[in-house]
Amino acid sequence: MRDASAYLAGLRDGREVWYRGERVEDVTTHPELGIAARHGALDFELAHDPAVKDLAITDGYSTFFALPRSAADLRRRSSLIEASTAHGKTLVVLLKEIGSDALFALLRVTHGTEYNDRVQAFYEHCRDNDLALATAQTDVKGDRSKGPSAQNDPDLYVRIVERREDGIVVTGAKVHTSCTPNVDEIIVIPTRALAEGEEDWAVAFAVPVATPGVKLLCSDYLHGADDPWTQPISSQHKMIETLTIFDNVFVPWDRVFLAGDTRRAGQLALTFVEYHRFTAVSYKLPLLDALIGLSVALAEANGIARASHVRDKLTWLIGYAETVRGLTHMAAERCRIDEATGIAYPDPLTTNIAKWTFARDYQEAVKHVIDIAGGLLVTGPGGPDWRSPELRPLLEKYYAGALPGAERLALLNLASDLLARNYAGYQSVLAVHAEGSLEAEKLMIWRSYDAQPARAYARALAGLDS
Repeated sequence: MRDASAYLAGLRDGREVWYRGERVEDVTTHPELGIAARHGALDFELAHDPAVKDLAITDGYSTFFALPRSAADLRRRSSLIEASTAHGKTLVVLLKEIGSDALFALLRVTHGTEYNDRVQAFYEHCRDNDLALATAQTDVKGDRSKGPSAQNDPDLYVRIVERREDGIVVTGAKVHTSCTPNVDEIIVIPTRALAEGEEDWAVAFAVPVATPGVKLLCSDYLHGADDPWTQPISSQHKMIETLTIFDNVFVPWDRVFLAGDTRRAGQLALTFVEYHRFTAVSYKLPLLDALIGLSVALAEANGIARASHVRDKLTWLIGYAETVRGLTHMAAERCRIDEATGIAYPDPLTTNIAKWTFARDYQEAVKHVIDIAGGLLVTGPGGPDWRSPELRPLLEKYYAGALPGAERLALLNLASDLLARNYAGYQSVLAVHAEGSLEAEKLMIWRSYDAQPARAYARALAGLDS
C-alpha cells in the first residue's frame, strides 16, 4: 500500500498536460492541478486511517481491487466508495474506483480469449503496485447520427492505425476523462456497440500517462476557487476532466486487451457501465446526506425550523436520499454472479433505477435547499470583507439570525458552494450526464426488466389464461 507522498511523487514523470493554453511541468505543484492531485491523495490516506483501515484494505491490498464474489463484497465496496467521497467533502476521489470498474469488466469480457492473461497480469500489476487509474471511455463522436466508420474524420473514435509485430499504434481522442492528469495509468475501452467493418475501432488497452503521444488538455471549469471562507469545498477539492488525445501512441501487445472484436467491444462498454453506475450511486450518497444536514442547519440558523413548509421539504429530502441509498444497497443484494469467472456484479435493473432516481430528482432537491437557505447564497459578503477588521463587526452584527453571524455565514457559504457557484454547476451537470445520461439509464431499465411474469399475472387475473 502506497501512502499519499509516494503517490504524489509518482506523478512527476514528464507527462504532457496542458492547462489554460500552457504546458504544465509538475501537476503536483501547479496552483490549480495541485489541488486535484492532493484531492486524489485522499484515496491513499484512507488506507492509513485507523478509523477506516479495515474497510480500505483487503488481504493486504486496496479493497478497491478486491474482486467481488458476493453481495457482501459489493456492499463493502460501496461503503468504501461512500467513505472515500465523504472524506473528499462530497467530491468523489475516483482514482481507484473507476479503474477497478474497468478491470472487473475486462476480466469478465475477455474470459476465454487470448487477451485474458494480459488483463489478469495488468490487474495484478495495478493491485500489487497500488496504482491510480483513469478510464477513458467516451469518444468525442463527431456527428452522433453516424457510427465511427461513417464519420468524415475517422479519428473521432479512438482507432487502430497500425498493427505491428510488437504492438499496435492508436490515434483519436476521448472526452470527459476524469482525473487523468493525476493518475498512473489510463485504461481505454470502447464507448458503444460496433458493426461489421468497424474492427479498427474495437480496441481496448492501457498505457502509462507519460507515454509519448498521450496529450491531456484539461478543462478549467473550476478555475480560481481560491477562497476557503466563501468556497469551503471547491477551494480545497477539485477534479480535473480532460480531452485525452492519442497522437499515434504505441501500445505493446501485453497492454492490448481487445483488437478487432466488434462483438466484445459493445459487451465491454455495457459491462463497464454495470459496475460504474453502481460506483456512481455509491458516491452520490454523501452529497445527499450533506443536503439534508445543511437544510436542517440552515433552517435553524434562519429561525424557520418549525415552519410546516420547511418540515415538508426536509421530509422530501430525507425520502429522496434514503430511496437512493436503499436502491444502492438493493443493487448489491440482488447481485448476479458471472458463471464463467465467478465475479459478482450489481443487479443492472436496480442499479439503473437508483441512478435514474438520483439524476431525475436532483434539481428538485437543490430547489428545496435553496428555498430554505434564502437569497444570501448569492448576495452575501466575500472573504476579503470578512477578513477586514473594520467590516467584520458589521457583518457579524447584521448577518446574525437565530445563530451568531459567523455560524450562519459559514453554513450559507457551504450552501453557496454546493448550490450556487461553479462547483454547484459542476455537480448539476454530473447529476444528469456522468456515468450515463437519463435516457441511457431509462433504456437500461427497459432492457433489464422482464415484463413477462407481470404480464402473465395480469392475464391470469383477467381470466385469460388458465
